[in-house]
Amino acid sequence: MALWKSDDELFAIAERELFTCVVGDVMDKLKLVHQFLPPQIQPLHKDMVLLGRAMTVLSGDVFEESVSASANSLSAKPFGLMLEALDDLRHNEIYVNTGSSPRNAMWGEMMSTRARILGARGAVVNGYVRDTRAILGLNFPTFCFGSYGQDSAPRYKVYDFRVPVEIGSVRIRSGDILFGDIDGVLVVPREAEVEVFMLALEKARGEKTVKRELEAGSTAVAAFAKHGIM
Repeated sequence: MALWKSDDELFAIAERELFTCVVGDVMDKLKLVHQFLPPQIQPLHKDMVLLGRAMTVLSGDVFEESVSASANSLSAKPFGLMLEALDDLRHNEIYVNTGSSPRNAMWGEMMSTRARILGARGAVVNGYVRDTRAILGLNFPTFCFGSYGQDSAPRYKVYDFRVPVEIGSVRIRSGDILFGDIDGVLVVPREAEVEVFMLALEKARGEKTVKRELEAGSTAVAAFAKHGIM
């Protein structure tokens, strides 16, 4: 039985007691072995923690900001559906964008400001962000390749959102839980979330016991034999 009754309660417990390494370890034991996003995706500041439900966004490269003579009506629309996707963010969600080449910023200050007003919990982009000082000032959890000021308008459009996407070898669906910290970002599939977080809490609490025994002089071999944790 879950120890929480809502996402707010789950996220509060996880932020207080868990970290990505222990959650990843538990998913490995459950044969969910490809859940960490590529290591290039890191927090904009080392102390940022990301925890919420994915709102997936699919983008692609373009080479003009607006093209009217096109078979695709979105070609005439600057940014494509980016603004619509941003406005569709809901409480406790995380904006997750992939699909285009990493040749421009995919997130910035104005987007962070709007996302905070909507109650979103962060952003993950498979590429770069800009307006870095402003985002850091907002303390909005943002995970990315790093900072790069080049604008997206003539280089990128959002073509869809709330559709399945993949980053690296990881499939992400809207509603899956994303958990990120200094060690990276992982995806917890919605259908496994209760088991994953219950086992992660058990493991994290067990690790504290092991740490106390190691500090008291126990050998690593003895501690692992006793608890199965290291």
